Amino acid sequence: MGLEHELAGLRKPLLRFAMMQLRNDAAAEDAVSATLLAILEKPAAFGGASSLRTYATGILKHKVVDAMRRHGREVQLDAGEDGSIDDALDALFLEDGHWREKPTAWCTPEQVLEEREFLETVQRCIERLPARLASVFMLREWQDQDTDEVCKELGITANNCHVMLFRSRMLLRECLQKTWFQPQGQA
Repeated sequence: MGLEHELAGLRKPLLRFAMMQLRNDAAAEDAVSATLLAILEKPAAFGGASSLRTYATGILKHKVVDAMRRHGREVQLDAGEDGSIDDALDALFLEDGHWREKPTAWCTPEQVLEEREFLETVQRCIERLPARLASVFMLREWQDQDTDEVCKELGITANNCHVMLFRSRMLLRECLQKTWFQPQGQA
C-alpha cells in the first residue's frame, strides 16, 4: 500500500480533528490539505517512529494553530447590501475615530515563541513515551477518539486502555515537569 493511499485513508479522521478545532469547513480542509501536502513533499521525513496517523496528526496540530493565529488577526467585514467596503470600515469606528469595539490584543512575539516552544516540548515528551502508550494517548487525547474506537484500532481492552492512558499521562507529566516547568538552575 503506497503512501498516497494511506494518506487518503487518514483524510477523514484528520478532517474531523481539524473541524473540532477550527469549526470552519474551509479552514479545516485547508489545514488537512496543507498537512497531507507537507507529508507528500517530504516523505523521507516520516521515519516510522510512530504510526503515519500519529505523525500526520502532529503536523496537523501545527497547521491548526497557524490557522487559528491567522483567523485571530483577520477582521471579517460584511460589506452589507450595497457592497461598500468603505461603509463597512466606517462602521468599525465612532465619529471621534475610536474603535466601536476594541480589537483583542495580539500575542507578543515572546508569547508566540513560548507557545511554540511548549508545543515542541510536549511533542518531544510524547516521542519519549513507549510506542503503545504514545499511540493510545494520541488517539484518545489528540484525535479525540472514544475509548471503544481506540480499543478497536489497537486491539486492547477498555481496562487496558484506561491503564495505558493513566501511565502515558503520568509519564508526560513527569517529562514536562523536568523539561518545561522545572525552575532553571534546579535541573
